[in-house]
Amino acid sequence: MLEFLQEHWRSAVEILILWVFIFQAYRTFKATRGARILVGLAIIFVALTLASQLLQLEVIGFIITRAALVAALALLIIFQPELRNALARLGSSRLFSFNTTQQEQFLDTLSEAVWQLSKKRFGALFAIERTIGLKEHVETGVTITGVMSSELALTIFHPKTALHDGGVILAGERIVAASCVFPVSQSEIRDRSLGLRHRAAIGLTEESDAVTIVVSEETGAVSICIDGKIERNMGDDEFRKRLEEIFLSDEQEDTEEMVREKLDAENSIAPGGDRTLVSD
Repeated sequence: MLEFLQEHWRSAVEILILWVFIFQAYRTFKATRGARILVGLAIIFVALTLASQLLQLEVIGFIITRAALVAALALLIIFQPELRNALARLGSSRLFSFNTTQQEQFLDTLSEAVWQLSKKRFGALFAIERTIGLKEHVETGVTITGVMSSELALTIFHPKTALHDGGVILAGERIVAASCVFPVSQSEIRDRSLGLRHRAAIGLTEESDAVTIVVSEETGAVSICIDGKIERNMGDDEFRKRLEEIFLSDEQEDTEEMVREKLDAENSIAPGGDRTLVSD
């Protein structure tokens, strides 16, 4: 047994790594339209491989071997949106442009605006920019430079105004654009009650780390989308608490990390001579 383990432990490690990779890929792509294409290609590839091996079909085996590279390139094209999103998230870090007090004031204002829109049954779509820029989506709308307020939000999303269609993009505590076009989600959404506004909110969070907020025009229901997932029919307290979890927790983690880095830097300074070092 020990000899067998010594000879084949590398194979076990390779199998484990491949299993983890395949499982994570399945979790990432299972809800996308491309998942069906991937399953279909895998079934065809396995079936042809088994047939060529069992029946010794040399021509089919030759074709499968040569077509493997083409299939790999095809998969890169098919899953290009998912791969781009994954790489963007991998390279991003949690940053927010203003301090905790400003964040709390901004969240209060945003929450008040959302619930006023909900009471009036004004359909609305907000996108809050985080670490991944939304410049390409800003360019699809009308540029606005204004501090977020409930009055401004009600004016933009009033059904009789020119900018009520599309979404509003927020950068920090300011509205930077309105009437923006967001990408519609390509994932399979079983709930048929979700309209185009909700699908656009989900689609933007699939391609970036933005947080989107939707107010239903028909029911006034409020939803939050993050990381391609939607949380629907939220109450006032639940909505405010969820915003704090998303944004204030990010700020707290960043602050704690900065404090740790500062303490590490201070502890790494060696006193010289008789001088007393006083920290900043």
